[in-house]
Amino acid sequence: MTIQECYQRFGGDFDEVRKRLPSETLIKKFIAKFLNDGSFPDLKAAFAEGDRERAFRAAHTLKGVCGNLSLSRLLLSASKLTELLRSEAAKIPEGAAALLDEVESDYELTVGAIRAFLDEEN
Repeated sequence: MTIQECYQRFGGDFDEVRKRLPSETLIKKFIAKFLNDGSFPDLKAAFAEGDRERAFRAAHTLKGVCGNLSLSRLLLSASKLTELLRSEAAKIPEGAAALLDEVESDYELTVGAIRAFLDEEN
């Protein structure tokens, strides 16, 4: 699988990431680092603890990382969750769990495609 095929598999925008990271070597380096990004596990933990503020920060961080790497599908779901969590309410808003499920599905798709790509590379 090529890096372009990897991006297609997880719904990313390869042409867009090429504008930010002009070489495939850099793109490969940074998508590999995405696997170690702690924002998604932190998001899950914040939800489990009912901590809206921490969940917002984690979702916002995930959104930023996805934007920088043009992980478009995951960016979209993380953006929707970020906006729902942006409120000043003390608790996690109703409906956020369904959006978290969408983010988790997109995250797993993205991580799975990246791992498959990296496994083929090595």
